[in-house]
Amino acid sequence: MPAQSRIDRAMIDTAKVWGDLSYCIRLKVGAVLSIDDRIIATGRNGMPMGSKSNVCECPDNHTKPQVIHAEMNAILFCAKYGIMTDGATLYVTHVPCSGCAASIFHAGIKRVVYGEDYRDMSGVKELENYGIKVEKLQEV
Repeated sequence: MPAQSRIDRAMIDTAKVWGDLSYCIRLKVGAVLSIDDRIIATGRNGMPMGSKSNVCECPDNHTKPQVIHAEMNAILFCAKYGIMTDGATLYVTHVPCSGCAASIFHAGIKRVVYGEDYRDMSGVKELENYGIKVEKLQEV
């Protein structure tokens, strides 16, 4: 297996571990931001830090609007602590949504690698329209 493929697999595996830490029931999503094959931030979907509750779903099983997506969690961590994201690669367990796609673009992220499709694939087209390289990690 080529070196980059091994790194991509390790990063997606790490994103899965972070996703598994999510309190969300419907879908657990994890993300890893890296520069030069080094992890600079991680994220998982969930309620904002310090919330009184970790419950992510409404009684009707829809996701609460306050839930922070894994991609945004990683990007916001970098913003809070002054970590540059320009030129970074984002690894995420599932396809980013179109809302996250805009933030990914504004953060200067140049490449997105994802593990699984999602029912709404519009984020891929949006990322590509922004000139961001998008790749689905192929199973080995």
